[in-house]
Amino acid sequence: MDLVRPPAVAGYFYPLEARRLWQEVEGLLQGAQAPPDPRARGLLSPHAGYPYSGKVAAEGFKVLSAWRGRARRILLLGPSHFVPFLGVAFYPYRAWATPLGEVAVDLEGGSRLVAKGPPFLIYEEPFREEHSLEVLLPFLQVALPKTPILPLLFGEVDPKGVAGALLSELGEGDLVVASSDLSHYHPDPVARSRDQKTLGKALALDVEGVAQGEACGHLPWATLTALARGLGWKPMLLAYATSAEASKDTSRVVGYAAVAYLEEGPP
Repeated sequence: MDLVRPPAVAGYFYPLEARRLWQEVEGLLQGAQAPPDPRARGLLSPHAGYPYSGKVAAEGFKVLSAWRGRARRILLLGPSHFVPFLGVAFYPYRAWATPLGEVAVDLEGGSRLVAKGPPFLIYEEPFREEHSLEVLLPFLQVALPKTPILPLLFGEVDPKGVAGALLSELGEGDLVVASSDLSHYHPDPVARSRDQKTLGKALALDVEGVAQGEACGHLPWATLTALARGLGWKPMLLAYATSAEASKDTSRVVGYAAVAYLEEGPP
């Protein structure tokens, strides 16, 4: 059976029509201020609708675009918003589809992780309606075309344990992108204060602090933090915003950040 994961939120979180989607993503990337940086190996990216978090997301993918044509694959770590479970889910889709075409999945890498046993498992249900990884794909298709992905959805799990299992899987040319928004539905000043505390923990590579922070993808983000700590990657805040900047409603906002994780070396 030829398994391709169809888009679940095209026309909702991002444009359904291919030309319009390409133009929007290309425009966001061109407008990003951060330069491409070959030291970047990891990224925290938001996953809201593009009118809200697209500018922040573009800053991160602009930095990763230094790997265009050179990246071996991208490990995508995202939270399961709708299906609670224990562990980290993989499902052997051959590819994920967006209006821009298909993105190949690293089936061999996924099989190696599942073969390790818990916390990794094959489980399709969390992927069906989940947006946390899907909304990243058009940015990858424009910034890093033809790069395979290894998509992983997180239920309840120990992020340090996941990071330990992923360390042996990571190789030269592998990138890691964790998907998370920050605080949800506070007044704008409260959100900014809470988000700065969470970002402070992230920039200090405090794995427990990120895991306990107010972010929907706190466990994927904590896993990336643990990987960065173990591999010597240095975090750098690229952008921060709240939904108020798009909606103009400051009474109930969501926070967004882009954080790059850089290897040591010259830019």
